[in-house]
Amino acid sequence: MQCLQNLFSKVKSITLAQIVLISIAFNPQLASAQAAYGSYVGAGVSLGLNGNSNGEGRQLGGVIAGRYKLQELPFSLRTQALISGSSSAIVPTVSYDYPVNWQTDAYLGAGLVLPVGDSATPVGDKASFALQPGVDYSVPNSNTVVFGNAIFAFDAYRNGGGTAISVQGGVGVRF
Repeated sequence: MQCLQNLFSKVKSITLAQIVLISIAFNPQLASAQAAYGSYVGAGVSLGLNGNSNGEGRQLGGVIAGRYKLQELPFSLRTQALISGSSSAIVPTVSYDYPVNWQTDAYLGAGLVLPVGDSATPVGDKASFALQPGVDYSVPNSNTVVFGNAIFAFDAYRNGGGTAISVQGGVGVRF
């Protein structure tokens, strides 16, 4: 480490590329397990497991999902659009991704539920905080991703409060 500090003090202007090359040269053990896939878009089904005091929210619908994997970091930006009958909601989250093996990532995301319209959705009928645990599986030798997750939306209903829970699953294409 002292060697690097001496090197940096002697160089007035250094580029990011030079820093990366120097760190590789002084740290030969860079290999670590990383998932073999990244960003994707996909579609599938969504199921609202519970509802408000009127029973609204128990719905079967569709989901459009997207993931943007931040390179070199264990974080992703995710968005899901839940569409059910006359109601829909958008759920953007930031997730911490944990590679289970070369094809599988488990993750936990935190974000918001943003309902569109006044009707109850599988994740409630008002803006709320959400947690999203899930799993992404990359099918070997293809660009196919199978995803599954749950969304827990806290204080999600205008009438009756409570937590809305939905589960989603589907298939995506990596890019």
